[in-house]
Amino acid sequence: MSKKVLIVGSGGREHALAWKIAQSPRLEKLYVAPGNAGTAEWNVAIAANDIARLVDFALKEQIDLTVVGPEEPLSLGIVDAFREAGLNIFGPTQAASQLEGSKAFAKAVMDEAHIPTAKWEVFEDLQLAKNYIRSIGAPCVVKADGLAAGKGVIVAMDIKTALEAVDEIMDGKFGTAGQKIVIEEYLEGQEVSLLCFADGFTVRPMVPVQDHKRALDGDRGLNTGGMGTYSPPPVWTDALEEIVRKDILAPTLEVMQQMGTPFQGVLFIGLILTANGPKVLEYNVRFGDPETQVVMARLQSDLLTILWDCSKGKLAEAELKWSEKMAVCVVMAAPGYPQTYEKGIPLQLPAVPAAEGVIFHAGTAYKDGQLVSSGGRVLGVTSWGQNLVEARKNTYDLVEKISFPNGHFRSDIGSKGLTN
Repeated sequence: MSKKVLIVGSGGREHALAWKIAQSPRLEKLYVAPGNAGTAEWNVAIAANDIARLVDFALKEQIDLTVVGPEEPLSLGIVDAFREAGLNIFGPTQAASQLEGSKAFAKAVMDEAHIPTAKWEVFEDLQLAKNYIRSIGAPCVVKADGLAAGKGVIVAMDIKTALEAVDEIMDGKFGTAGQKIVIEEYLEGQEVSLLCFADGFTVRPMVPVQDHKRALDGDRGLNTGGMGTYSPPPVWTDALEEIVRKDILAPTLEVMQQMGTPFQGVLFIGLILTANGPKVLEYNVRFGDPETQVVMARLQSDLLTILWDCSKGKLAEAELKWSEKMAVCVVMAAPGYPQTYEKGIPLQLPAVPAAEGVIFHAGTAYKDGQLVSSGGRVLGVTSWGQNLVEARKNTYDLVEKISFPNGHFRSDIGSKGLTN
């Protein structure tokens, strides 16, 4: 039976989800709220955090399945509101969303489930936090407890930076997200993002991804929401995946069930591959951005069917088939990002044959008929190849064809994978 689908959100992740769902033979009609210029044909002018209007719209249009992209509406309880209205939705409840919404809650779950992670302490008092840093020394990691759009984490290689991070977070830069902080030991190793479908009882990993958080080449510069991704990273093995399934995914789902908050949606595990095995850096509770772009590029199964099965507790029955090709996504950002950046920059994009790649829109809009930038991360240029060298070449060839005056991007996305 064909389905009407609503995607909530406006970034590159939502364009990637829309692009994939639009390929489903089961799709009757697609809506994206509020969307961006890349999803213009499906857009509905309702903000992602306007839950009451989204519920009304879904009821009026008889939406069969709603898919939530960003973390904010999840933490505000959009899933609970939709279910109370008798609507089918893919994503975790407000209670389950605390896995991302509160670093302290996430660490408590990890403790309960005996999940390997960094040693940690939680502080609400600035002076006690600083005293703790002086006692453990550097390097260490300082995190805002709440949601900070991927930017509330400071890896401090010296005590001065760590103490400044405490001031910065607790002085209100991240609003209420910084009222409480988590201080962790610094772990060494390569990082891997593993997004997983979960229906409350069954959890199934997607393909592994390596993200590039820093703004500049060589992992220098400020932290961002993500400057690019590639999949799969060569450091990932079947043996590693088996360890993660057994020691991390299954225990997490089990503890969430025991707490009365079974987890349904995307369980996103931020992993670090240490000399002592994989450890969890963080949980996220939604599709990552720009991880989703390369994951969707490699997914061969029908995404709509998978999400539908997940929402009905039938994930065990779903087919998950992945391309053997490697995929690379390079984020093109506005000059100045992640600090103050310009908006309204005119963009010109080439026509891209479906077999060659796809330019996912993130911060884009139409102004007087002209495509312009409207955010920090503007485009997610994505392509694939038989190997990483080919996938990187195809993606960067596509970047070169885009007219984006002073657009900023990293030239080394995926290069780590060439030296592994």
